[in-house]
Amino acid sequence: MGRELAIPGDLLSGDVRLAGEGTYIEGGKVYASVYGVVDRREKIIVVPLTGKYMPRSGDVVIGKITDVSFSSWTVDINSPYEARLHISEHPERIKPGDANQHLKIGDLIIAKVIDVDVTMRVDLTMRDSGEVIRSGRVVEMSHTKIPRVIGRGGSMINLLKRETNCDIFVGQNGRIWISGRGDMANIVAEGLLKIEQEAHTLGLTDRIKEFVENAKRSEK
Repeated sequence: MGRELAIPGDLLSGDVRLAGEGTYIEGGKVYASVYGVVDRREKIIVVPLTGKYMPRSGDVVIGKITDVSFSSWTVDINSPYEARLHISEHPERIKPGDANQHLKIGDLIIAKVIDVDVTMRVDLTMRDSGEVIRSGRVVEMSHTKIPRVIGRGGSMINLLKRETNCDIFVGQNGRIWISGRGDMANIVAEGLLKIEQEAHTLGLTDRIKEFVENAKRSEK
């Protein structure tokens, strides 16, 4: 049985108090504003099935260094908009002109979005909990599937961690870092692909658990 899907303009409720993200109110009723899966827990939310990642202040993302300048780095954050990481937002004290000694083109980092202005200039920081990814692998999917990867109360991501003993970091921009034993990391990557493909269906957590258990048996 599939989940409830909505297209823009679909009537979702006559109670405006339930309007959440992905909806709008008109004439005292709640309508879908995007194409996606309807979540009716607490508020009515429409989780989009398509669309590019649009950064917001506070998002934690996995970025890729694409350019180095005198005092900053340009970072690809899997969005139509590039981000900037100034040397003052690096955990270490860096002199202007020395940026390339600390982060190079192609390096992957974990960073937080600290500002998005009206022109969609995106600024990052690594000063809180940022780090450079030196091991493991990073997989990429549509950012719209990230809530399904995490699951209700973290159920899905905790299942993958527990069953594979891998460390998994989920960026809100659709990039996911997997660190662990090679065969187990492969299972996580395949499981994430399955989640992305079946994100709109019910009973997915149970199917992922069965998939991981079968995959682990085949590795023995």
